[in-house]
Amino acid sequence: MEAYVTAEHSAEGIATITFFHPAQNSMPSALLQRLAATISEVGEDERTKVIVLKSGGERTFCAGASFEELASIETEEQGLAFFSGFAKVINACRQSSAIVLGRVQGKAVGGGVGLAAATDYCLATQHAAVRLSELLIGIGPFVVGPAIERKIGVAAFSQMTLNAATFYSADWAKEKGLYAEVYESIEALDAALATLARQLASYNPEALRQLKKVFWEGTEHWSTLLYERAAMSGHLVLSEQTRAAIAKFKA
Repeated sequence: MEAYVTAEHSAEGIATITFFHPAQNSMPSALLQRLAATISEVGEDERTKVIVLKSGGERTFCAGASFEELASIETEEQGLAFFSGFAKVINACRQSSAIVLGRVQGKAVGGGVGLAAATDYCLATQHAAVRLSELLIGIGPFVVGPAIERKIGVAAFSQMTLNAATFYSADWAKEKGLYAEVYESIEALDAALATLARQLASYNPEALRQLKKVFWEGTEHWSTLLYERAAMSGHLVLSEQTRAAIAKFKA
């Protein structure tokens, strides 16, 4: 199957954005760029009252950024461009005037956790464990860190970051505030998500837009912060220790 990003509108004003990549939804730069642009375009569409952000497939919501592309980075400029991918998507969610609902049907790793954290309200299944594995290859979750820390707090973010090999359960993620609810199956998740989306779409759209501003107040500096963080990762990825770790992991 080929990678894609799609957007569909319902008559109720619910826009569903779906992304997919056959490698467990690990996202290359071009696909992240397309996803960010789609979120921005859909959010500006006057038909849109609520956005549902989801991925294709059942087992993995998002495995982060493309490891193959990561391993091919040779300059800091390339590193900055690569690590800016999730910065663009997070900022697109943050800056959208529409409420963004997250649908996390499976595991989320690295940037995938950042995507879940960038939504305004996130629902998941019991299979939606989370992990921040960046330290294993000599970098850190710098770009997605602000979004994750904003949702779960410094203590839980530090725990995830330093225990880089550990998957934390969906119930743990709910307890920390990343997920609002956790369901036993994808069917139950989709039913609850559809009910919530329709309910939100029936509310005063101006009230929702103003609430969105309130939710994200104090994050305006992310327009520069996340790219500064991307530059940090772009520098680290060229270090001898990180290159060795990437090569070992790839082998």
